[in-house]
Amino acid sequence: MRVVHLPARTPYVWKLHDQRFQIINNTTIDDGSIVPPDVTAAWLLEHRPLTWLDVLHLHHIELEELETLERLLDACADSGVRVVHTAHDIHAMFRGNDELQKRLRLLDSADIDWICLTHGSATALTSLLGRDVNATVIPHGYVADPATLENKQRDPTQGRQRYLLFGAARPNRDQLSTVVNWSLFTEKPEHELHLLMRGFSPAHFSDPSSQVPRLLDVIHTDPRIKTTMRGYPTDDEVITAGLAADALLLPYLWGSHSGQLELAFDLNLLPICSSVGYFSDQFDQHKGLVTEPEWFDWSRGNPHLFGERFVAALERATERLATENFEPNSHFLEYRQAEHKQILDQHAQIYGRTGKAHA
Repeated sequence: MRVVHLPARTPYVWKLHDQRFQIINNTTIDDGSIVPPDVTAAWLLEHRPLTWLDVLHLHHIELEELETLERLLDACADSGVRVVHTAHDIHAMFRGNDELQKRLRLLDSADIDWICLTHGSATALTSLLGRDVNATVIPHGYVADPATLENKQRDPTQGRQRYLLFGAARPNRDQLSTVVNWSLFTEKPEHELHLLMRGFSPAHFSDPSSQVPRLLDVIHTDPRIKTTMRGYPTDDEVITAGLAADALLLPYLWGSHSGQLELAFDLNLLPICSSVGYFSDQFDQHKGLVTEPEWFDWSRGNPHLFGERFVAALERATERLATENFEPNSHFLEYRQAEHKQILDQHAQIYGRTGKAHA
């Protein structure tokens, strides 16, 4: 089965590879074109009829215009292409909730196959659409391939505590107050914070609400904060940064799930994580096998108290880092291998399912 992921930029996508189905992003199709990793609905519409693929696996549908997405669903129906959507986000990330809900309802009207990453998000999707969509719940799974972590050890600390914060400057992550509070709370000069950042766009500097200019001011005032800028960090770069850290800061204001949290489980980093979305479901999925995050409650209450809660979590994390062992866990990595096989089996079943007429 030939599968196109829209888009195919994240570790989540590229680990979904199996002899039963082939990812054809970044490969050449019949007309000589190369399917882009970050393929768009518009690109696919320019390459009709879609007889060169069997499955279209949608991911971040907020990035697509509603009318273009509707035309793409029609084109898939015309060519007998199965459409699958992994609902990474139930709460809007890039547009307003109304816009996301319009896209989700459009997919529902097209009778596509649904995947959710947690039972909580599947319940929320059912509530949002007003009917049971019968989503298949498939956990996110590993970010770092367990085979690449065999016999890996965390870099020696030499008494330091090392914190990592990485990812894009998105509105659902409070990077500014997190960095400020870490800098002011952390007194020991040997401790450090590593920021592994994705490239900033002009919008980060032209938007009056953007935190980026002020974030840069803070970074430049504390020599314990080191930064690495990449257009899009590779898996190897993220894993290397994780093995050189002890704790991962996850200051989400909202979100449905976190691949970063799964990376913390892979590497046995201490996650210092806001208790929003269905992140606790992700922990429960692996309960007894992974380190419980140091939670701070940003799911409710007055936002003026968020800083206080984060600093309290830092205090608790500081004590845990001084007393607990956070080396990579070989038993958990064995579990990841078995989990991954089940994830691939579930995707193969959905991709090859019969009984839905898309033609």
